[in-house]
Amino acid sequence: MGATGLVGQELFHVLKKRGFPVGKLRLFASANSAGKVLHDTELEQLRSGCFSGLDVVFFAAGSDVSKRWAPEAVSQGAFVVDNSSAFRMEEGVPLVVPEINAHTMSANTKLIANPNCSTILALVALAPLHEAFGLRQLIASTYQAVSGSGKGGVDALSAEMRAWCDGCTLSTEHYPKPIVLNVIPLVDTLLEDGSSREEWKLRVESQKILQLPDLKVAATCVRVPVMRAHSMALTVSFDKSFSLEEAKDCLQVAAGVCLYEQEAIPTPQDASGVGDCIAGRLRLTDVLPNGLALWVSGDQLLKGAALNAVQIAEKVFL
Repeated sequence: MGATGLVGQELFHVLKKRGFPVGKLRLFASANSAGKVLHDTELEQLRSGCFSGLDVVFFAAGSDVSKRWAPEAVSQGAFVVDNSSAFRMEEGVPLVVPEINAHTMSANTKLIANPNCSTILALVALAPLHEAFGLRQLIASTYQAVSGSGKGGVDALSAEMRAWCDGCTLSTEHYPKPIVLNVIPLVDTLLEDGSSREEWKLRVESQKILQLPDLKVAATCVRVPVMRAHSMALTVSFDKSFSLEEAKDCLQVAAGVCLYEQEAIPTPQDASGVGDCIAGRLRLTDVLPNGLALWVSGDQLLKGAALNAVQIAEKVFL
């Protein structure tokens, strides 16, 4: 569901690239797109009974759609992977990054929540370090690409780039401030405590996935004029002391992580179209007890969304 969106399109390509055994593919979209043809398949609109006979349904169309239709898909026997925030914090719904907590799923689990993209990218790098040294605190500053806010974000940056080159007024229709040649320290909406919903997601989802309800997380999430792939600067504190080489050794063998050596500089361009999260700029810090600072870049449409969703389905069906 959401086949015409950025994540929906990425899901199609990931399923095809990884050879997921699709007997019959059905694509669902909004009423405006129903009847059109995509990937040689006619787009359908959701309707009562439409999930009958389906083995797995990927939802990539937002929380409202998921809340309305995901329970019906489950009731009709489908295994559901939901990319929205609708069920992530719901009791009994696993929030899964397969490299970290695939064990929380079982054959009887019919609804799996796909975590927020920033949470996935951060934890793929942090989970192996946590397993070795015991994660205590996390300070995160994110640098999030415009494609993280959908096709509208991509279109907004493209239009503003053209407008800036032509000397025209920059738009604030999609973002609260111009995004071209700028950064916007607000992703999603503001909450009463002054944090953004994106920052809240990073905190509570990390606590749930790592099963660390007391994990202290301070995050500042920022939208940047990058088309694809998020990055983040992470400063973390651990229970145990360690050397820089020990930290590197953990990441060197970690599933889903590509470790860059000190002379290499990981960037969003390096991560675009890549399934692994790229980690680099590792250094010890005394700002926090047993502290480590590192940089992580990852493709939020791939590992941060579509690839993680397909990996979840692979754990169940393959």
